[in-house]
Amino acid sequence: MNKPLRIGITGLGTVGCGAINILHKNAELIANRCGRSIEIVAVTAGNKNKKREADISGLKWVNSPLDMVSDNSIDVVVEAIGGSEGIARELVEKSLSAGKSVVTANKALIAHHGIGLAKLAEQHNAMLAFEAAVAGGIPVIKALRDGLAANRFTHIAGIINGTCNYILTRMQNEGLDLQVVMEEAGKLGYLEADPSFDIDGIDAAHKLSILTSLAFGCAPSLDKVYMEGIRGVSKYDIEFARELGYVVKLLGIASLSDEGILQRVHPALVPVSSPLANVNGSFNAIQIEGDAVGTVFLEGRGAGAGPTGSSVVADIMDIARGVAYKPFTLPVASLKAPKFASMDKLKCSYYLRLSVIDKPGVLADVTSIFRDAQISMRSVIQHSHNPGEVVQIVVTTHETQEASMQKAMDAIAKLATVKDKPYRIRIENV
Repeated sequence: MNKPLRIGITGLGTVGCGAINILHKNAELIANRCGRSIEIVAVTAGNKNKKREADISGLKWVNSPLDMVSDNSIDVVVEAIGGSEGIARELVEKSLSAGKSVVTANKALIAHHGIGLAKLAEQHNAMLAFEAAVAGGIPVIKALRDGLAANRFTHIAGIINGTCNYILTRMQNEGLDLQVVMEEAGKLGYLEADPSFDIDGIDAAHKLSILTSLAFGCAPSLDKVYMEGIRGVSKYDIEFARELGYVVKLLGIASLSDEGILQRVHPALVPVSSPLANVNGSFNAIQIEGDAVGTVFLEGRGAGAGPTGSSVVADIMDIARGVAYKPFTLPVASLKAPKFASMDKLKCSYYLRLSVIDKPGVLADVTSIFRDAQISMRSVIQHSHNPGEVVQIVVTTHETQEASMQKAMDAIAKLATVKDKPYRIRIENV
């Protein structure tokens, strides 16, 4: 058997400890599959004495992550610190510049700086691997780069934020308000320190930009992702969706058309018959459309020590085997500068919830606005209330253009009988 691959692990939270536990537990199996053993040479984190979910008592502790760069006994640096800037970015840049391969789970770092890091990896003959950055234990990056590499991709849609999926599942199953579930999710440690990272779709946008790059051969373009989170979703929307035969999910979608690549993260009504509708709790799922293979559906745990650690170790094993690939499949110089489609050009059906004063003529006013915007209504739901009360009205439409729908919403919001801003959810037949 060849000499061991020697690694240093920086960051000993969920991801770092998960990787350590797998490397220890499955050491013999991993060595047999790689043709060489993997040896943890050193570890480091912010607090040496903190109680952790992995045994690090026999491992060398270094005081700074940057000490890994100058340590000649380390072949591969595992970055599990997190964040797109600061020490995480500096560590990865300096490691690659020193010719050390890097494995990371840091989606923010890859979304913001992936191309610059890929250039460094190419220049210094090092590997940059980030399977764990998207969808936890689901090997979607390997699927796009390797298993499905013969395909032209046209569409990717997925549930890629487990926290939002957990929240929406609780709302669906228990009839709870968003704020109640958010508070409970925070206590369980599901939410980031800044909840907006999850709730406003930022995390999902990071992941989607990476998937788009791999699928369509371009640089990650986070600034071209339309982003809308789940803050506006109410229990009314969950109930009306059920009545209409749908489930509310936060989706990340990248699609290719004559208009260009359209990247979007937003809540969507998904038919109950769709596989995505049945992905619940903190699970993730990704649906990929390829011209040769058709539809491929991947589902699994999107976070946690085991799933994410599994993806980190899989990348380490690739390096141990001597597998060589470009971080974004193609050399950086070959990545396209594609045309990105405007969200205004999107065509789909819509769900629109209105809070209105229940009085004669309200629905006629709404209908006339849709008529003027050339939008065809599919259905209207209004449950009985006493005249003069505020009532929820839901309208669904046939397929129309996003710009037309926005124009109609702006006009409806100006009606004296409409009490709150109209809330729209796109209907996706995935």
